[in-house]
Amino acid sequence: MLTEQGYASPMPTLTLYHNSRCSKSREALALLESRGVEVIERRYLNDPLSREELEGLARRLGDDADQILRREETEWQMRGIDEPTRAQIIDAIVEHPRLMQRPIADDGEYAVVGRPPQAVLQLI
Repeated sequence: MLTEQGYASPMPTLTLYHNSRCSKSREALALLESRGVEVIERRYLNDPLSREELEGLARRLGDDADQILRREETEWQMRGIDEPTRAQIIDAIVEHPRLMQRPIADDGEYAVVGRPPQAVLQLI
């Protein structure tokens, strides 16, 4: 990453909301590490995000809570909601953390869903 003066700026530290059992999540982590990025792994199934953290993450994703939702999961489909509100999405993920999309890379200012895994490289 170059500064306005043309000098290389230090690599950002990224938080990767990560499920180690997910191949896309593992690929995203490997891509970041192979480029020397310092990664803080947040294994959200073991350490679920709070409502406030999810709200902040949605804002950093372009104010789109729908991006953090895994609609194909049974826990979501049982709700029978086609066009959810932000609050319904956040409530569902707080109740069932596995509904959270993965992986998500977050630099504290912007976040990106790593689907495909190469999308996380946008933050470096």
